Amino acid sequence: MGKQNRKNSTSFLVQGSILAVASIVSRIIGLIYRIPLTHIIGDTGNNYYGSAFKIYNILLIISSYSLPLAVSKLVSANISQGRRKNVYRILKCALIFGAISGTMASLVLYFGAEFITTTLMKTPLSIFAVQVLVPVLLIVAILGVMRGFFQGLGTMMPSAVSQILEQIANAIVSVWAAYVLVSYGAKAGALLGNKENYAAAYGAAGGTLGTGIGALVALLFCTFVLVVYLGAFKKRLKKERRSSVDSYASIFHLLIITIIPVLLSSTIYNCNSLIDEAVYKHLAAFQGYTESQYGDWNGIYSGKYTVLINVPISIASALAASSVPALTAAYGAGKRQEAKRQMGTATRFIMVIAFPCTVGMGVLASPILQLLFGDSSELSARMLQVGAAAILFFSLSTLSNGLLQGINRMKEPIKNAVIALVLHLILLVALMLLLDLNIYAVVIANAAFGLIMCILNAKSIRKYSGYRQEVKRTFLVPAIAAAGMGIVVWLVYQALLYILRINAVATILSIFIGAAVYAVLLLLLRGLTKQEILRLPKGQLLAKLAQRLHLLK
Repeated sequence: MGKQNRKNSTSFLVQGSILAVASIVSRIIGLIYRIPLTHIIGDTGNNYYGSAFKIYNILLIISSYSLPLAVSKLVSANISQGRRKNVYRILKCALIFGAISGTMASLVLYFGAEFITTTLMKTPLSIFAVQVLVPVLLIVAILGVMRGFFQGLGTMMPSAVSQILEQIANAIVSVWAAYVLVSYGAKAGALLGNKENYAAAYGAAGGTLGTGIGALVALLFCTFVLVVYLGAFKKRLKKERRSSVDSYASIFHLLIITIIPVLLSSTIYNCNSLIDEAVYKHLAAFQGYTESQYGDWNGIYSGKYTVLINVPISIASALAASSVPALTAAYGAGKRQEAKRQMGTATRFIMVIAFPCTVGMGVLASPILQLLFGDSSELSARMLQVGAAAILFFSLSTLSNGLLQGINRMKEPIKNAVIALVLHLILLVALMLLLDLNIYAVVIANAAFGLIMCILNAKSIRKYSGYRQEVKRTFLVPAIAAAGMGIVVWLVYQALLYILRINAVATILSIFIGAAVYAVLLLLLRGLTKQEILRLPKGQLLAKLAQRLHLLK
């Protein structure tokens, strides 16, 4: 590999790691605040909270989810051509586009909230949480443009810092607002003869209030950084010799044709959870289950299972977002080998993380739930054990979506997502009606969706880029190392629990020991080379440590 290629690959991985670390920190903060929030609003409140967010997320995807990716692609392409004046015009057009799309989505949610929550989702009391999220759609649309702009420039730092600030504000306000509003809901419910449900519904609305305040804090931070950056950026514009810029109409056209494929694939890819919940609740009601029963089961699924598996999946999302500008630049410049190297590096990096997370979550399902949520029920533990594989499948499918978009095959994720959506819905209905698996049917069907996407995306990548993922070090070695880790973790946890009789201590020590065992096994099995470790942040330090321990040649 040439010097420039090594530099590009290292930069790509470092930027991806910055965003991945920020995403992990954000998810951990999100996980931490969900613990007191769950204690305040309960599984019933989590049902309302989860339903509201699924409705909000679909409109968010339609209005602005694809904006950061589209903006980053256009900015990256123009920066590589030295067209800074055009980059500035793209930013202005994208901000206008974001404001319009965010406003339209907010209006749809405002006027359609009652129909969506009552008729489609069979969760009428989630309307309070949904209404709080109405203005957030506009805030996040503009925020997405700013994050995409900086990502296109090749820096993930503003996005990373704003994510962390957003989650800190979200955590503080969510817990406080939920605590305050639960008492108001209880008073309103007492008058209406439904005290517990109204308390949970108002508490869920308090939780979504934190989302809005967090997004506003992130927007203010990104606005400050953008204003400071544009001061220096405009000075460079005056020195630019090439003065040709695209018309506003052509830029809007480029934005739209870039956004639409991403929007369609993202909407289909992410709407499966909303459709799953709607189908599940209607079928459960048809089977004779009460609203309280299927509502509480869905609360466990949304408030505990989904929250936990999304922590490691966020790494894939971050790496996918960071890989698109670099892949677009390499692929557009005809550097196919460099593009293939980046695909391989990103996939290997994700698998090295996804395999131990999948195994660890499955082995320590009940201990983790007890530690975080005080939940020792068999239902919650089984749900996490059955669905842990979703971590692996969604990590890889999320990344492969980004890789296809990076090589300008925007239609492929759409086609693959449609196929996966149809097949997984057939499976969901069959598991519920024929086997009466109830909420487990949702867990299994959700994991199946991710698996189908992995298979279809891998075929598309091979077809359009000629890239074939190396199997042994990417999949087999991490799987073996994770399996060995899983055995050790289970034995260590059982031993520590027997000796100490304290679940929290046994769980935390088991996780740390498991991480160390996995790292040792991975290096002994040559899962990562010295060159690959050196490309990671603090790679030299990690490589020296591994060599001193005789784990690396």
